[in-house]
Amino acid sequence: MKVLLINGSPRKNGNTNRALMEIADTLATEGIDSEIFWIGNSPVRGCIACGACRNRNLGKCAFDDDAANRIIEKLATADGIVIGSPTYYGQPAGQLLAVWQRVCFAGGQHIVNKPAASVAVCRRGGSTAAFQCLNMPFEMLNSIIIGSQYWNVVFGRAEGECEKDTEGMQTMRTMAHNMAWVLKNLHREGAVPRAKPEEDIKWMHFIR
Repeated sequence: MKVLLINGSPRKNGNTNRALMEIADTLATEGIDSEIFWIGNSPVRGCIACGACRNRNLGKCAFDDDAANRIIEKLATADGIVIGSPTYYGQPAGQLLAVWQRVCFAGGQHIVNKPAASVAVCRRGGSTAAFQCLNMPFEMLNSIIIGSQYWNVVFGRAEGECEKDTEGMQTMRTMAHNMAWVLKNLHREGAVPRAKPEEDIKWMHFIR
């Protein structure tokens, strides 16, 4: 079993990465492999609603010059997902949202039914709004959302400062143990796989 941890911070070794490392180290104690994937700090594209990923059955985004398609490829073989971001103006980092929205639209089939969790890192405030935003795609993709003893939030400003947030780091470890427990139960012998819903989704809007 393997968990893909996505570092959505422009700082490769900042507090978001440190929080994800705590999760990865805890998963290792449970015998579960993990990989931290950094989206980088180069310019990224937002979705332009071209529809090529679906209309042409690409299975990936039509734009192939940033991290989006590399994440989709890694999600295909991941058993669990954790996405982490710093909090900017009460929201996840903009570059992460631009990439992640394209990943979910073009490669959402690799997220469906998998255990997933979000982590928000914050200097002072806005973390719960960012955390909720990160969770919302998982709620739309039938993911099994992994909770903890508190919201998956850690505090810190300077690099590595989140280590002083002892409760936050404990929350990361507890979430990792919960993720491991769910994964092991999903992969145990005799486990019943998730059945396809009997009803097809009936897409609609509210303009009459």
